[in-house]
Amino acid sequence: MAFIKLLHLLSVVVWVGGMFFAYVILRPIAAEILQPPERLQLWNKVFNLFFKWVWVAIFLILVTGLSMIHQFGGMLQVPKYIHEMLLLGTIMMAIFAYVFFVPYANFKLAVSSTDWPKAGAILATIRKLVATNLLLGVLAIIVVELTRYI
Repeated sequence: MAFIKLLHLLSVVVWVGGMFFAYVILRPIAAEILQPPERLQLWNKVFNLFFKWVWVAIFLILVTGLSMIHQFGGMLQVPKYIHEMLLLGTIMMAIFAYVFFVPYANFKLAVSSTDWPKAGAILATIRKLVATNLLLGVLAIIVVELTRYI
């Protein structure tokens, strides 16, 4: 169980920590020093690599989380904070899937066709959705850590 929980937590760190780095650190620096074509190409490459890691993290979060729930006897046996964490995580996964299959797919096409205004507008949408997911991820961590001992 300890290894499963560790793998679960490391996967959360990759996903939520990656969003924090991208949103809070990389985004403002890239906006400050790069012109739109270079900045949009940078984001295209960043998303391409980061999203591969997010898919792995989501898979591991699901497998390890459901495994731990099963080991505790199922959803009826786990504390309320597990239900809340699962709900927030499911919402985050749905948002990510939407980002990946809709705006990101369109963003890649806009970048490859050098349609910088369109790519910039799509990037703004992705940025808002990443901010939402970052907030939900931090909220899930807070819910777990502040309510699990109550």
